[in-house]
Amino acid sequence: MAAHLSSGRVNLTALREAGRRELREFLDKCAGTKAIVWDEYLTGPFGLIAQYSLLKEHEVEKMFTLKPGRLPPADVKNIIFFVRPKLELMDIITDNVLREDRGRAPQRDFHILFVPRRSLLCEQWLKEQGVLGSFIHREQYSLDLIPFDGDLLSMESESAFKECYLESDQTSLYHAAKGLMTLQALYGTIPQIFGKGDCARHVANMMIRMKREFPGSQNSIFPVFDTLLLLDRNVDLLTPLATQLTYEGLIDEIYGIQNTYVKLPPEKFAPKKQGEGGKDLPTEPKKLQLNSAEELYAEIRDKNFNAVGSVLSKKAKIISAAFEERHHAKTVGEIKQFVSQLPHMQAARSSLANHTSIAELIKDITTSEDFFDNLTVEQEFMSGIDTDKVNNYIEDCIAQKHPLIKILRLVCLQSVCNSGLKQKVLDHYKREILQTYGYEHILTLNNLEKAGLLKPQTGGRNNYPTIRKTLRLWMDDVNEQNPNDISYVYSGYAPLSVRLAQLLARPGWRSIEEVLKMLPGPHFEERQQLPTGLQKKRQHGENRVTLVFFLGGVTYAEIAALRFLSQMEDGGTEYVIATTKLINGTTWIKSLMEKLEPAPF
Repeated sequence: MAAHLSSGRVNLTALREAGRRELREFLDKCAGTKAIVWDEYLTGPFGLIAQYSLLKEHEVEKMFTLKPGRLPPADVKNIIFFVRPKLELMDIITDNVLREDRGRAPQRDFHILFVPRRSLLCEQWLKEQGVLGSFIHREQYSLDLIPFDGDLLSMESESAFKECYLESDQTSLYHAAKGLMTLQALYGTIPQIFGKGDCARHVANMMIRMKREFPGSQNSIFPVFDTLLLLDRNVDLLTPLATQLTYEGLIDEIYGIQNTYVKLPPEKFAPKKQGEGGKDLPTEPKKLQLNSAEELYAEIRDKNFNAVGSVLSKKAKIISAAFEERHHAKTVGEIKQFVSQLPHMQAARSSLANHTSIAELIKDITTSEDFFDNLTVEQEFMSGIDTDKVNNYIEDCIAQKHPLIKILRLVCLQSVCNSGLKQKVLDHYKREILQTYGYEHILTLNNLEKAGLLKPQTGGRNNYPTIRKTLRLWMDDVNEQNPNDISYVYSGYAPLSVRLAQLLARPGWRSIEEVLKMLPGPHFEERQQLPTGLQKKRQHGENRVTLVFFLGGVTYAEIAALRFLSQMEDGGTEYVIATTKLINGTTWIKSLMEKLEPAPF
């Protein structure tokens, strides 16, 4: 089931179509039957662009996962490797090619498709291994921005944050700029660019340079987007560390959503048969796709979890009333009418059953004492209580050896809400963590410090209270059921990143100059000239469209907050969201973790 890719006025289908066209053209170059060997990480993102049926139309008969050893037998003319340009993958491909039986007839042709860019380094490596000549076609497939939903694009580059902030590697920023150029080729030049942060500055500079170098890229398409807002993740390190409290955010926090799919414990989804007891419970996880093509999910995904139960019970009443109608259908016409609505009603019923089960699973966790204690500490930090001393709850969790990531999220949150920790508090936490979880985690602590997440307070000043008050980041009277402010997504905390977007739209960033200076990196504005005749004359009551691009990752709670702003009656701005990766606190911290491996002797 493909998602409807239109949010309000922006229709992202053109982007997906362009991706499919490029894929077809490549497959057609490799004439004859084909087997694709997949870099496993790419299968999810590709599935959002092209279904298996498209590959089948182009004579793809087999699919394998890339792994060392001999390739599985396949009676095909072409073997195509779909891979990211990583050296460790080149080693596996080399192994595959060298083990190919050259004596077999007919010979199979090899091709390689680099995603999203060809890499000289990788090709040089293949050459040194003596296999580069085996590939007939060596091309690239620019899978930069993948449409995940009607208003959401992601590059799904899992190491973008680490590369940018720890390794000073700007490859993912180059891909982001390329992706934005592709977007402008399809949806018109974006007249206004705003940004905050060093990475944002780099991306804007690259876009301006690319535009200068390819003067032909000036197109005559009427611009769909009025504004592009580029935001560095490190401008707001706080938001991903806090536990998201929207329905979709909690599903991601607890089970992890990957490429719009979630895997859930199967026991809640077993069909209940009378009198059988629980003897044949399924053991395979239940895999569900989550996107706005499903009516009920679109309605509840962005709500605070505490507001989901009432929607589900209301829906249950409506659905059972609709099924009751069949007893009142007397005439042939009425019966026909009922039968024609059946498929829709049955889909609605199964959707309701699924989400009721998911909500029950989540509720088991959110009503636990541990969840409550953890959330209480998070909220104290975010509202500025006791951020400057060692926290008892964190100490207890370390003593009881709770999962390390949970500990790291909390100490990083405390550090960010205090503009860094006093040296003796920081040393205390580090010592406790290393003694309890092992000294191999010293590299991880080092990475967190480099990224600005867990650091000593410099200059002895805590800027967070000023930032919190000026940007109204903490709201005491939050309405979870019928929210009137974005702070509902964290039950009190308004995501700083989204506040910046909201204030940019109205009254503008000039009103918060002082706070912007306290946040890392420059803030800037660029204008892109539009060809005459393409300037927008806004109709009365017509919304502006802003593309917010998060460099380094975005959470589902931030997406929910931006959707909330899009739907506000007097908002006047519609948001489309793009990111290098969809993240939550756990996946984000995990991407920065490194283990010291023991020496191999």
